[in-house]
Amino acid sequence: DLKLQFLYFIGFIKCSLSKMPKTQLRSSLETKDGVQAGTVLILLAGRFRGRRVVLLKKDEKTNTLVVTGPYKVNGVPIRRVDPAYVIATSTKIDISKVDLSAITNDFFARPKRANKKGEEAFFKRNEKVELPENKKAAQQKVDDQLIKVLKGNEDQTKYLSSIFTLRDRDVPHAMKF
Repeated sequence: DLKLQFLYFIGFIKCSLSKMPKTQLRSSLETKDGVQAGTVLILLAGRFRGRRVVLLKKDEKTNTLVVTGPYKVNGVPIRRVDPAYVIATSTKIDISKVDLSAITNDFFARPKRANKKGEEAFFKRNEKVELPENKKAAQQKVDDQLIKVLKGNEDQTKYLSSIFTLRDRDVPHAMKF
């Protein structure tokens, strides 16, 4: 009897992990409804986990969120983030005057690499690649405009520069963000 229950359990896991239905997959890719441009988000994964960032816009083509620190405040550059890996806070910043025309899908496109041919090219060490000037200029432009908005409120600047952490007795399900 126990053996049959175990085999049923294993079969259940295999069936549930097989292919996800398309409707379920689509719903997992949709962006969060309560998140609007200017909302402060907390990143949950990746290099900048725990950092608070400002949502610039939703990228409808890739179903991602375009966020920035701003870089001068907490070191987070303009980047795309999956909506599953953020917590939306109730803090909002007015970014209606921020020009986001330079941030398109081409902004995030990676440069094409040359095909390596031969043994010498294979073992050659890659030199560190500098950021393109257009990305640096766009980051500078967005940062300057966001810092102008934040200049009036010193508390928001400190809030954005702080890192979100959980301690021993913190219960995230009871927190209000």
